[in-house]
Amino acid sequence: MFSVEANFLDQLKDSIGLFLPETVLIATFLLSLILDLIFRKSRTLTGIVTAIGFVVAGICLIGQTGETAFIFSRMLVVDPFALFFKFVILLSGLIVVLMSFFSKELYETTEGVGEYFTLITGMTIGMFLLASASNLIMIYLAIETMSISSYILAGYTKEIRRASEASLKYVIFGAVSSGIMIYGMSILFGLTGTLNLFDINTFLLSNEVNMVPLMLSGLMILAGFAYKISAVPFHFWTPDVYEGAPVTISALLSVASKAAGFAVLIRFLKSAFIDPTLSSDVAWNTISSIDWQYIIAILAVVTMTVGNLVAVWQTNVKRLLAYSSIAHAGYLLMGVVVMNEIGIAAILLYFFAYMIMNLGAFYVVMLIANKTGSEELDDYQGLGHSAPVLGVCMTIFLISLTGLPPTFGFIGKLYIFSAVLDSGLIWLAVVGVLNSVVSLYYYAKVFRNMYFRGMDPPKEPMTFSYGSMILLFLLAIPTVLFGVYFTPILAWAKSSVEIFFG
Repeated sequence: MFSVEANFLDQLKDSIGLFLPETVLIATFLLSLILDLIFRKSRTLTGIVTAIGFVVAGICLIGQTGETAFIFSRMLVVDPFALFFKFVILLSGLIVVLMSFFSKELYETTEGVGEYFTLITGMTIGMFLLASASNLIMIYLAIETMSISSYILAGYTKEIRRASEASLKYVIFGAVSSGIMIYGMSILFGLTGTLNLFDINTFLLSNEVNMVPLMLSGLMILAGFAYKISAVPFHFWTPDVYEGAPVTISALLSVASKAAGFAVLIRFLKSAFIDPTLSSDVAWNTISSIDWQYIIAILAVVTMTVGNLVAVWQTNVKRLLAYSSIAHAGYLLMGVVVMNEIGIAAILLYFFAYMIMNLGAFYVVMLIANKTGSEELDDYQGLGHSAPVLGVCMTIFLISLTGLPPTFGFIGKLYIFSAVLDSGLIWLAVVGVLNSVVSLYYYAKVFRNMYFRGMDPPKEPMTFSYGSMILLFLLAIPTVLFGVYFTPILAWAKSSVEIFFG
């Protein structure tokens, strides 16, 4: 009796030690909430506290490098794979917090922004849990923790009508997707008698199960994940929410929320449905006769194609970037189709590139909106001359999003397409390349307006603060630098998946 209690206490102690980054974020959440109640008139205090908390959590994450362990009765797993996504999520959150300090939209259309930074912290906590979740109930709780904060943040500028509309649509679509997903989880639990992903894998390996309910449950759970990553046909909320939400929140949803969704999608498929006894070099050693590779491939093709084609017709830059985000989810799903060490490492590399270039593009949109009060494409005419620094940086970000050299986005797409070709899926790589060509067309519309239209009469030069320019350069320079020297990020991505596939 005493030995069992002592063993439990030892495991709990170890779990708490490995839960330190999340604990720091929880403390940051509570501290910023209390400070906002005390110092209601302060406009930046909670933001500064949040930024400091994110930095401390990042230091704690560095301390977990190389760790691989289950914590809290195998509800969560701490491993290099989760660590990589947590760094992407945390860095995205920190950049968005810094972006928010320069947002005219936030500070002029809302009475207070204290709760805003607190909610970003709460959303980050949910995404951290989702990246580490290895239990169906924990996956659901993490998604809801993340979603509740994101619903509120999407409509934070409630004085603007489109923000309230965006928030309401987000809640409705989120509730439907969560209901579908939890029902799928209940079916999977009924089939296997367990909620742990690894135990589900073991059960499916050693027992015969009915393929119809297994496939149904898998598709329903996949629908919930597809909603989070904005995959077609679960993407309908994305353009409206991105357009109506503050630019900073659109940026956070496009990167951090997508990263958490891909982390749990990959872990769920790898841990539950792939045979671990076979070689990891071969894609999709599935336990059942269900062809998950084909299902994900179709999802990838439809997602990137719809995202790119609909983006061509957009006249609002935020909606254009929203459909671009949907298309990039399709590119990332190509790596999931491969589902081996090369493919998943390519996804991680691509995500790091996507984080920098997409946040940079949204940041330029925010700075321009601060000056013009508009996000319409027509109002970008002549900006290459009235705001030359912003014009050059936006061009860099959009070239990188297209996947052209010598940018980081080119390296990300190169490794994704290489992984697909190595797996013999030539048709999928061809579809990806053709979609990239389509994306160049609608990104070029932004270049055209900035540099070839609205030159006469010349517009008044725009001026920006030194702080906002420093943050812009911190995003633009790595976009080019890592396009030339990407070896450290690639090595980090490869090391993060070695144990995951070990």
